[in-house]
Amino acid sequence: MTLNTRGDRRRRRIGLLGGSFNPAHDGHRHVAEEVRRALRLDEVWLMVSPGNPLKPRAGMAPLAQRLATARAVADGRRVRATDIERSLGTVFTLDTLRGLRRRFPRARFVFVIGADNLVQLPRWAGWHRLAKETPIAVLPRPGWTRRALAGKAAGRLKRHRRRPGALLAGPRPPHAPWAFIPAAEHPASASAIRAGLAPRGVAAAPRPRRPLWPAEPARVQAVAAAAT
Repeated sequence: MTLNTRGDRRRRRIGLLGGSFNPAHDGHRHVAEEVRRALRLDEVWLMVSPGNPLKPRAGMAPLAQRLATARAVADGRRVRATDIERSLGTVFTLDTLRGLRRRFPRARFVFVIGADNLVQLPRWAGWHRLAKETPIAVLPRPGWTRRALAGKAAGRLKRHRRRPGALLAGPRPPHAPWAFIPAAEHPASASAIRAGLAPRGVAAAPRPRRPLWPAEPARVQAVAAAAT
């Protein structure tokens, strides 16, 4: 099912998992399913970014190709892939979230990030306002979880932390809460897949007819082929 990027007025609880998805892989689907179950969300959107200002352009596949890999790991119903940021014309996450609330005024959004992004959150434009306006769900990432929970963002937002079941409970508070979602860590990494270093059994999206990633395409294709 294609997402209506123009918006609607349906009441839904929606998780937003943004990123480059360069490429999408099993780990993204794992995170989406874990947060959907933990928070009883109606949907999780894999929001494929046209361009991340904190990531280099070198080695970044075109948006259409990254979106294709996200669609390959989504199911099109509960987990859906979208390039809605392109439609919104936004670069920064704060602006994206505000644009989504305008287009989907009756939806309750949860911003979903890994522990690595909780560490990096203070580098994001307007991160205090983002955390104030939108509930955040943080999931563990190998090698990052302890550092994230002891980091700057977690410290600044300490009094707004809630248990997962309370994240969307009741009316919207003046300051949005955040929660750490206990879940199994998934070993998949897009950078490792691109470099041909993915652990055995970790799959990217199905291999296309031509390389998706401009950096080291032969090695990437070999990893994708071995994983299928």
